[in-house]
Amino acid sequence: MLQLNNIEVIYDNVILVLRGVSIEAPVGAITTVLGANGAGKTTMLKAISGLLRPERGDVTRGSIEYNGEQIDRLFPHEIVSRGIVQVFEGRRVFEHLTAEENLVAGGHILPSMAKVRQNIDLVYEYFPRLSERRDVQAGYLSGGEQQMLAVGRALMSDPGFVLLDEPSLGLAPMITKEIFGRIQRLRDEQNVSFLLVEQNAKLALEIADNGYVIENGAIVLEGAADELRDNADIKEFYLGMAGEDRKSFRDVKHYRRRKRWLA
Repeated sequence: MLQLNNIEVIYDNVILVLRGVSIEAPVGAITTVLGANGAGKTTMLKAISGLLRPERGDVTRGSIEYNGEQIDRLFPHEIVSRGIVQVFEGRRVFEHLTAEENLVAGGHILPSMAKVRQNIDLVYEYFPRLSERRDVQAGYLSGGEQQMLAVGRALMSDPGFVLLDEPSLGLAPMITKEIFGRIQRLRDEQNVSFLLVEQNAKLALEIADNGYVIENGAIVLEGAADELRDNADIKEFYLGMAGEDRKSFRDVKHYRRRKRWLA
């Protein structure tokens, strides 16, 4: 299990971004974290993957544990070696390398080229479009193909946990559904666990097993994915499905929303 235990993250010793965040992401499951821009979702992922220090951030309270081992003081390459890999928002592929060269780069910690080849074949099995485009420079791939490549590159290191940061960003709905479907298959068939950070609450809750809502650096709601889908607040604030008693969004934006989250 991947656990965040009441963590606090501060940037520049001044800016408090995460305020006592606690999350449990079970092995073999898709756990989603929903929230608006600036809620602290990406900071949470960077705290897990060890990428806060280059940005002058630090976990100042609490702990992050993976399979019982505290990892929040490890370097990023040590966290990858433990089996946790992050797929960044905006894809960030190596544009001047081919699709297959990107995959080879993702397998740099593997013990042999035979294992690299085996994992490349696995990626092509789940993302056959990449096999067709293996010799094309990544910068010339479509946005959907680049996102497939980013996920595939993460899979190259045999991760136990993949941290996905806004995988639907900038993609057409059909492409997003295709990628999310592959994520479900990887969970079911390869036992890969995912921590999925998303603004698209509808799609995220369709594939997730459990979820959390983060606002202003704090968890305000958590539960099984089906429970969150049926939650009146989620419907109103994230799915755009207002109840009959709502007069206007302005009426609930400040008072009712705050009252409900803090109840």
